[in-house]
Amino acid sequence: MKILIIEDEALAAKRIRKMIEEFYPEITIEAVTDSIQSSVEWLKSFPHPDLILMDIELADGQSFEIFNQVDVKSTIIFTTAYDEYAIRAFKVNSIDYLLKPINPDDLKRGIDKFEMLYGDEKILQKGLDIEAVLLALRKEQVVTYKQRFLVKQGQRFIPIILSEIAYFYTEEKVSFIRTFSDQRYVVDHSLDELEQLLDSEFFFRANRQYIICPKTIEAIHNHFNGKLKINLKPTASEDIFVSRERAGDFKKWLGE
Repeated sequence: MKILIIEDEALAAKRIRKMIEEFYPEITIEAVTDSIQSSVEWLKSFPHPDLILMDIELADGQSFEIFNQVDVKSTIIFTTAYDEYAIRAFKVNSIDYLLKPINPDDLKRGIDKFEMLYGDEKILQKGLDIEAVLLALRKEQVVTYKQRFLVKQGQRFIPIILSEIAYFYTEEKVSFIRTFSDQRYVVDHSLDELEQLLDSEFFFRANRQYIICPKTIEAIHNHFNGKLKINLKPTASEDIFVSRERAGDFKKWLGE
């Protein structure tokens, strides 16, 4: 079997490659591309592989655009930090949909599913029941949330338990923990990854830069165009806004 990996995060691509090589040493990874443009160029230049592991959110847009530029012959397993694209994903040659951070067992099940279906024209022509697949995926996911983070400070490591954390934020592509004692630590996860690792009952993705817990909220103000402005304690280094689209979910999260 031949596989193409489309992933714009170098560490994620490296991790996927390592998992495949560990589980399936007989599989050939043809290439790793990191954008819509590079993926389109590769697919126009080389024979299409049996399977593509495709991240949805790429640096230059959503990978669905690839299908508008190339008649993709390969079967797809999508990888993403969000489940909002699931229905659309299954309409473009997809047999599975893996949420980040990718669990090795989930990846193995996805490839095993491809091997089971590959070559069976009746199954491939019939297609999959989208709703049934989504339900099965949700049931299969064993949810375990982070309870603590091990952070490095100088030459030592410090365990930070969840109850000490006021919020997570990103600054110049680096993620940080801010504790209630107003200490700042670098954390080795992107906010997209953290959103999957944290229990949504206790942490909310306010925007692209902040994930907050309720105890850190000092005040909430109505802002222009239906946005909400929130004040945090410890104080954040910038104004924090919740978009109009997210405001309703935010209020429900707080118990409205």
